[in-house]
Amino acid sequence: MNPILRNILAVIAGLVLGSIANMAVLMVSNNIIPLPAGADNTTAEGLKATIHLFEPKHFIFPFLAHAIGTFVGAYVCARIAAHKMVLAMFVGLFFLAGGIYMVVILPSPIWFTLVDLLGAYLPVAYFAGKIASSSKDENS
Repeated sequence: MNPILRNILAVIAGLVLGSIANMAVLMVSNNIIPLPAGADNTTAEGLKATIHLFEPKHFIFPFLAHAIGTFVGAYVCARIAAHKMVLAMFVGLFFLAGGIYMVVILPSPIWFTLVDLLGAYLPVAYFAGKIASSSKDENS
């Protein structure tokens, strides 16, 4: 397959599957750690109005969703792409941009913002790219 087409398809697959993984984690989160009484996460406005009710435990699954979504996306991309690490990091940057956007529109505690933006995206994408690259080499 043409390497350019392969890279484009790899990025698209990574972004789609990473987004699905992110949403899947968020969908199950309330079943494991219920929202605080009175909290509304159905809209951004409701979340903004009730975020002050959240305890540190309520930020575990958002972090996991961001990290797992980034990992899945970067890993899938790196497994398919011709330029594995570069495109895995591109997927990480894409998800980081989404994380920055969420921080701008939805206030969160500074500790969570720092942990999330510094830990859930680029380091995870790098790790996924490394794993995908080394496992691909072993299978070749």
